Amino acid sequence: MKIFYATDVHGSEICWKKFINAGPFYEVDVIILGGDMTGKAVVPIIAQGNNRWKVTVQEQETILEGRENVERMVASIRNRGYYPYVTDPEETAAISADQSLSDQVFLKEVLTTMQRWLDYADQKLAGKNLKCYVCPGNDDCFEIDDLIRTSKCVENIEGRVIQLDQNHEMISSGWTNPTPWNTEREEDEPSLETRFEAMASTLKNPQTSVFNLHAPPYASGLDDAPELTADMRLAYAGQSLIPVGSKSVLKVIEKYTPLLGLHGHIHEGRGSRKIKKTLCINTGSMYEQGILLGAVIELHPKKVGNYILTSG
Repeated sequence: MKIFYATDVHGSEICWKKFINAGPFYEVDVIILGGDMTGKAVVPIIAQGNNRWKVTVQEQETILEGRENVERMVASIRNRGYYPYVTDPEETAAISADQSLSDQVFLKEVLTTMQRWLDYADQKLAGKNLKCYVCPGNDDCFEIDDLIRTSKCVENIEGRVIQLDQNHEMISSGWTNPTPWNTEREEDEPSLETRFEAMASTLKNPQTSVFNLHAPPYASGLDDAPELTADMRLAYAGQSLIPVGSKSVLKVIEKYTPLLGLHGHIHEGRGSRKIKKTLCINTGSMYEQGILLGAVIELHPKKVGNYILTSG
């Protein structure tokens, strides 16, 4: 069988569309999204009167004239992985003064966007003999899980054992070891190991399985990220890299030696490594540039065949 794997689209609409269309493009049997589906922030587009709006993206302020330019900016912001929110100065002030209101707006935009994505996937994948599996990652709120389960063509596989074909099972989890950002789905290593063991221990044949685990294995070369200072700034001008992956992921891979490990989480960690007999791949992420990084992988009954890291 042949699979396409990608991860960490972080709200980028164009990357989601590329993922959904990757199946026919690469002529694969299964497409898998490994985690971190949702975006990180709302970007207000604030009415200024006289058919003009103001927006600030990455510290650059732009004045938009006319609804057509607003719509173009909305599309651009969505493709970069953020949530555009057309508003006015009064609502902007109210949201800024009330964290709970800010949280409500953010969650509404997350769920509205996710529904639009699922509708797109159901339309594009209807009638195709193609499986689409997704697994929310550490940055994804829990509210999206039930929404994904309403889809006709997109399957939420968090915490589950999936039979990919007659020769291969797959376990999946978007949970990670602790991060400096205290994200939604992270926990200490002992708890993480228990989570993974609950799935791996039920596998009929671990040696021919796939471990779709969002965090890369510790010190694998797939988990090197810029070192941060105590105040969350880049240490040494960002030139110092340290391993930040999961020791529990490493432990279960070494214990069960699956055919393939699929990972993400660390955007800079793109590449492949062998851990014992397991081929581990981190496809990395360039979602803000609208580029979908991925991998096309052939699975033979007892080995990984040809594979290639993709970019498009």
